[in-house]
This record gives sequence, structure tokens and C-alpha cells, in this order.
Amino acid sequence: MPKIAIILGSTRPGRNGEAVAKWVLDIAKQRSDAEFELVDIADFKLPHLDEAIPPAAGQYSQPHTFPWAEKIGSFDGYVFVTPEYNHSTSGALKNAIDFLFAEWNDKAAGFVSYGSAGGTRAVEHLRLVMAELKVATVRAQVALSLMTDFKNFSEFTPAEYHVAEVTTLLDQVVSWSNALTTVRTAA
Repeated sequence: MPKIAIILGSTRPGRNGEAVAKWVLDIAKQRSDAEFELVDIADFKLPHLDEAIPPAAGQYSQPHTFPWAEKIGSFDGYVFVTPEYNHSTSGALKNAIDFLFAEWNDKAAGFVSYGSAGGTRAVEHLRLVMAELKVATVRAQVALSLMTDFKNFSEFTPAEYHVAEVTTLLDQVVSWSNALTTVRTAA
């Protein structure tokens, strides 16, 4: 059974992403086709990327990188919960992603985004980053609007139809995570 991380991609005080990530996890835990775990990048307290050797070399030297690498490497797929800041993802999420390379390779990812335009521009940027890391991104995504899915832009009140969108997203991430097992085994 694949292990899927739901990665909370914001470290901002008062962040909306925590409620979104927990909502996705609650929906995911109703399934029996994968194990799901919430991974909060804030828990890892990663500084600005400070590894001297590019992550693709796999020669990590900083003590904070090792637990992050071990955690990310333990999963078969990912669901990124990302805000949209200035037409992109959060700097904290991009930084956390950039710390690693091989741990991401040959896995699947999906996206749940939120922002004034549903966070869709953040996802477009993340799709480019994931391609470089050899991550297969699924087509389905969930775009949550600060205007309609959050009361006063801060209290998460998702429309009911988003549950079906999350289910489709999880279906695809689990399916692709299973399919890529052969690729990961061969590597």
C-alpha cells in the first residue's frame, strides 16, 4: 500500500493552509487504498537552503537536512497544499523542495491550492519544479478561492463539491504512486 504525504506548504503565522491540509487528511483517511500522513514543513525548521553541494549529488552535510530527507524519502507520493503568494507558491515550500533531489524522484504528486485566484498560478510553478525532480504530477487539482471557500478570507468553509475534487485527486495520486513503483524499484 503506498504512503502518501499531505505536505502543508506554508509556515506563515495565521496560515490558512493548516485547516486546508487537515481537511484533505480527513477526506484521505476515509480511504483504505493508501496510508496518508500530514507533513508540516514548519516542523522541520529548515533555514534558507544552506547545503554547499547541489542536492542532486545526494551529499547532504547539514544536520537539519537529514530528517527532512528521511521523511520525504519514505513516501511514494505527495499532495502539496500550497498558498499562492505573488502569483507563485510560498518561498518556504520552494525552499523545502530545493533541499532534496533523489528523495522526490519517480513519485507522483497532486496539488490543493488556495488564493484569490484559487492558487492555480502557484500550482503551475510547482508543476515545473516537480518535472525537474522527476515527479509525475496528476491532472486533477483542487483550487480553493479565498473569496468563496473562506469566510472573511480566513475561516475555511469549503464548498461541498470540493470533496469530490479531493477524492478524484487522491484517486489519481494513489494510482500513479502505485504505477511508479516499478520505476522506483528499477532505479
